[in-house]
Parts: sequence; structure tokens; C-alpha cells
Amino acid sequence: MGADVSAPDSGGGKKGPGVKKQARKDTRVDMTPMVDLGFLLITFFVFTTTMSTPKAFKLNVPDDSAKDEEQTEAKASGAFTVLLSKENHVYYYEGQLQGDGSNFKSSSFKEIRSEILRKKANTPEKDLVVIIKPTDEANYKNVVDMLDEMQIAVIKRYAVVDVNDAEKTLINATEGTTGSSPAGAGGQ
Repeated sequence: MGADVSAPDSGGGKKGPGVKKQARKDTRVDMTPMVDLGFLLITFFVFTTTMSTPKAFKLNVPDDSAKDEEQTEAKASGAFTVLLSKENHVYYYEGQLQGDGSNFKSSSFKEIRSEILRKKANTPEKDLVVIIKPTDEANYKNVVDMLDEMQIAVIKRYAVVDVNDAEKTLINATEGTTGSSPAGAGGQ
């Protein structure tokens, strides 16, 4: 173990009068302990390093095997529908959508939390349900941001569903007229 130094016998030969030839020493380093140390260090770091876990939040989904008559119905008075559109546009309405669009309103992601919290404060918890409806033009980030808003506002009942034709018509009318709300929509 360790470094070995060996001195071969030089035979005592002289090159000149009074000059002694210095003995040549051969050095050899044994690398076995260094390799052992390397593997010990690698093993130590592998076992002490924590593996990164994916960052995701828990999403509770209802059982799809339930019969239609067993599904929970939401009261129209407790429903709050959020529609996500292109370019971070957010629309919402409370209850059922009126035929004339009088309860269809426009908002931003900064303001939608206060609207959700207002609805939560004015609605019994057992009746409150938020319906999130992303359009085909909405991006993935907006849907995730809205699901985050549900966690922040501690909304226990929410659903992600498809946009219906009446809602698409109102969104197209709103976005087609230079961003202003349709007649009687009460946009903000």
C-alpha cells in the first residue's frame, strides 16, 4: 500500500576519479487506494443527494363511473362561470347566461380573484361552484393560472368544461368590436 521506492543495485561503477555515480531510484505509485476513495466519494454523494420531485398540485376529480342521476347538480344562483380567451382575456358571469348577455362581463387575471372572492363571500359554501371554460384560443398557462386561483381562493368545487355556442358568440362579438363589451354586457 502506498508509494514504493526501489533502488536497483548500480554495481558501484565509477565514471571518473573521485566521482561517485548517484544511485538511480525508480518510483512507482500504487493507485488502488485512490480508486477506492473515488468510489467511496461517488457512493456518498449519490446516497446523500435528494432527488428532485416534480412540482404539481393535487387535483381531485370526481368519479366518472357515477350514474347521471347521482351527479351533483349545481344551483344556478351559486354558479360562477369563467371563460378564458386569447391574449389573456377573461370573461365571467354569475348564474345562468342571460340570452341578451346582460350578465356577461369582461375582466383581467388581476381582477378575477377579487370577483371570485366576492362571489364566495356572498354564496353559501355548499352552493358555490366555479366553472372554468377555456376557449380553443386560450393558452395552457391561463388554464393553470385559473386552477391556481381556485387553490388560492380555497374554492372546493370547480370544473373545467367546454364553451357552448352562446358563449362563443358573445366572446366573438366582444373581441370583434375593438375590445369593448357588447351592448348591455356591463364590461369592466
